[in-house]
Amino acid sequence: MTKVLQAISTVKSGIYMGSAGVPCRDRFLWLGKIPNVIGAVDGTLIPIIAPSEAEEVYVCRKGYHAINVQAVVDHEMRFTDVVAQWPGSVHDSTIMENCALKQWLTTTNSNWLLGVSGYGLKPYLLTPIGTPSTPSEVLYNNAHVKTRLVVERAFGILKSRFRQEMNVPTPLILEEDDHDEHVSDGPLNGNGVQTRQSVVNLL
Repeated sequence: MTKVLQAISTVKSGIYMGSAGVPCRDRFLWLGKIPNVIGAVDGTLIPIIAPSEAEEVYVCRKGYHAINVQAVVDHEMRFTDVVAQWPGSVHDSTIMENCALKQWLTTTNSNWLLGVSGYGLKPYLLTPIGTPSTPSEVLYNNAHVKTRLVVERAFGILKSRFRQEMNVPTPLILEEDDHDEHVSDGPLNGNGVQTRQSVVNLL
């Protein structure tokens, strides 16, 4: 698993969404009617054997040793950006705040990612609305879920493939990712609120 993730990380710099962004945005628009989306982002826990140093920081919220891997996928579930260097105890939002992709996104004004509320709403990262109060906000949340599912499906397929092709030791079970079914707004950013509202107004 580690070698695979390292290989993906090695080639990721050649598949940033800049030049391919327009067709990617078109396909995401077709999926969920949200414009300017170039990818869906999420984190997944990859179990590891306990390291000999700093063992405690690798213990994830589920109680086992893991690496927290952040990935972005496109509309066809292709991995376009992978960060596989953080211990399992590190929160998804921390990984996003410290990755090169975030720096790239902040220099563009028209490329958005979709993510769960835990990431916090940003001008470049749209999250669900915690308590939708209008029909348009409900439509937005539904569109967000429908579009963002591509990353969960991609992780599911990846883990299923490893279950079938690798003899994974009993403690290292590749679990399905889970998210809290309760949607909250999480940390809010003023410009992010404006960006999200502009999408709501289109629906």
